[in-house]
Amino acid sequence: MEDPKYIIFLKSWSEKVKVYVEYQKVTRPKAILAFITAFIFAFISVLLFTTPTNFPVGDVLTIRFGESLQSITVDLKNKNIIGSELVFRSLVILFGGEKKVIAGDYLLSKKESSFMLARRLVNGVFQINTIKITIPEGWNVFQIGDYLEKNLLKFNKKEFVDSAKKYEGYLFPDTYFVSMSAKPADIIELMKNNFNKKILQVANLQTTKKSISDIIIMASILEGEALPKDKQIVAGILWKRIAIGMPLQVDATFKYINGKNTYELTLDDLKIDSPYNTYTNKGLPIGPISNPGIDAIIAAYTPIKTNYLYFLTEKDGTIHYAKTFAEHIINKQKYLK
Repeated sequence: MEDPKYIIFLKSWSEKVKVYVEYQKVTRPKAILAFITAFIFAFISVLLFTTPTNFPVGDVLTIRFGESLQSITVDLKNKNIIGSELVFRSLVILFGGEKKVIAGDYLLSKKESSFMLARRLVNGVFQINTIKITIPEGWNVFQIGDYLEKNLLKFNKKEFVDSAKKYEGYLFPDTYFVSMSAKPADIIELMKNNFNKKILQVANLQTTKKSISDIIIMASILEGEALPKDKQIVAGILWKRIAIGMPLQVDATFKYINGKNTYELTLDDLKIDSPYNTYTNKGLPIGPISNPGIDAIIAAYTPIKTNYLYFLTEKDGTIHYAKTFAEHIINKQKYLK
């Protein structure tokens, strides 16, 4: 016969088991959901707020103008700056949109999470001192290169000139704020993009019968030949010379040929064999000789017609006009002593 105490114990234990099973049926799904939620939250937090082990502290991250978010993200991953490409791209789009990454040089002074870095790139927080550079109207790529070499950190003037030559005339003269460590390609892209924006704002330019390239070449000459108030009259004279088959005979192009100005030129200089020599060649030179500003561009396609065919410029910029060569000679004797 079984012990009554043992039977009571078994019944009690059985009831406890039933209660536990019923409890598990109710609470287990909630516990699993809570666990999964906590895991996902922890996983995302790790991706957002932790940095790769070999994060390159002290390096400078360069974002190029026009570089796609995909290209930027792959580069960051390859350099151990971010842990997840998907998370970083998503953050950038969330903060500012796919095309809102601001080009420039970003100093990685300390370890940064994808969350913080994405915010920096969207807001242009470089953490590198920027400098104001001013490129005057009428400067050519050689002059710009000299200026940048003196004002930027370890700037490669030769690399700039070699790359910028083909864009002469289309690098807009303006004031820019750039990183002290800006590279030649960055400056060129910045000035080209600015030119493209500014040229769209020039009224009626697209309606002119002359080509944009001819207008830019003429404008570059006007920058070296006349003050703003005289540019349209001088433009009228120069277009007239081209129309009648007369050489332009402007001295400004020699700044591009041999670096000399009007008062330094010799008769031998005027015979130099160069496609930029407007004494020995008719028509416009083969390309711009400088980077013109808006007023020169406007003057180039809105010339003022006059009876003048000659002009003489004094050192202070004052211009004396003449209808005939004889009058021009008199002006030379009178004003160029």
